[in-house]
Amino acid sequence: VAVRKCAGVWETEAMASVQERELGSAGSISSSGCCQHLNIHEDVKDYYGKRLQGTNDLVLNACVTPGKRLTKYVQDALKDVHEEVSSRYYGCGLVIPECLEGCRILDLGSGSGRDCYMLSKLVGEKGHVTGVDMTDGQIQVAKKFIDHHTQRFGFSKPNVDFLQGYIEKLGDIGLKDNSFDLVISNCVVNLSPDKTAVLKEAYRVLKDGGEMYFSDIYADRELPDAVRTHKVLWGECLGGALLWNEFVDIAKKVGFSEPRLVAASKVPVENEELQQIIGDCKFVSATYRLFKVAAGVPRERSRVIYNGWVKGYREKLEFDINYTFNEGETVVVDEETAAILTSSRFADEFTIQSLGKVSPSSGERPPREPQSAATDPFWLSEHVAEGGTSSCSAACSVQSKGCC
Repeated sequence: VAVRKCAGVWETEAMASVQERELGSAGSISSSGCCQHLNIHEDVKDYYGKRLQGTNDLVLNACVTPGKRLTKYVQDALKDVHEEVSSRYYGCGLVIPECLEGCRILDLGSGSGRDCYMLSKLVGEKGHVTGVDMTDGQIQVAKKFIDHHTQRFGFSKPNVDFLQGYIEKLGDIGLKDNSFDLVISNCVVNLSPDKTAVLKEAYRVLKDGGEMYFSDIYADRELPDAVRTHKVLWGECLGGALLWNEFVDIAKKVGFSEPRLVAASKVPVENEELQQIIGDCKFVSATYRLFKVAAGVPRERSRVIYNGWVKGYREKLEFDINYTFNEGETVVVDEETAAILTSSRFADEFTIQSLGKVSPSSGERPPREPQSAATDPFWLSEHVAEGGTSSCSAACSVQSKGCC
């Protein structure tokens, strides 16, 4: 597993020379994994397992991962996570989709387990959360507090477990096809030397109608070797960043529906030495949702009405940047969105009528049409910078240096 999380760095001491931080023989990295995977995995395990001991060890300000403002019940779940687990959390901006009760969730790069424990409360005793990480030290910290959180949440038995392994090879640790409702990941995919393999494995283990909801870092151009082989930039989730449109292509080739952009923020790089290496390269942190829609699901432009039953989202459900569903309001959705709502865990939360089968009544208020679809996180990050509301303060329970 390319482990936890995008706020980390390779060296916690004073900045050493550029040459000391190069990956050397690892070579340039691509989505196809043409580097020496073992070198990347071992470096990541060494960093997260030995060099970082807590949030205060972070050096660069990477507290930019976007997140929607948290509802009270989500905030309460975060507060219930043990302090030692939270203190070893190296990311910011939680990946918390809606409609979680009873779900089976897989966390790719679960680290010390903060997201897993928070989600284990939200899915309830009938749901289950599995965390996967390749670093033994992180896994041991996470497992240490299983009984604590089981008692804290008032459950009769644990609904969370942690497995040590690689997110590119989930089958090696016994994770079967079509076994999860939801896969999450928080700034971890970029740390993997083989992004395509990660997305393929996520798709494989998801049930039909399942979702991958994750945050990651993307680049606006092909990165030079000086960036891709720099250890600090790799640890900060920049060196391994994909082009955002390359990610979109990979996701669709794997089989996912068109990626749905949820939020995005610019990634600031304030360190002068790193600025010189990065040059004109720009980075953005973005949250996407990907759905596994079966081939036989009807795809018809439809009217949908949100029933307002999802816990914590009674008045409105912000599905992505194109669709916000207000309780009781009729919204026209495109063919793919209708297929997603019909086949996913959201099916019971909406009244859905195909426009091909339903004629409008004379007294009906015209349905609201959505804005045109957008998947470019750089476009969205510009709008956020001009006055949007993508704030990490809503998602941080442990703030890193310079955060918020």
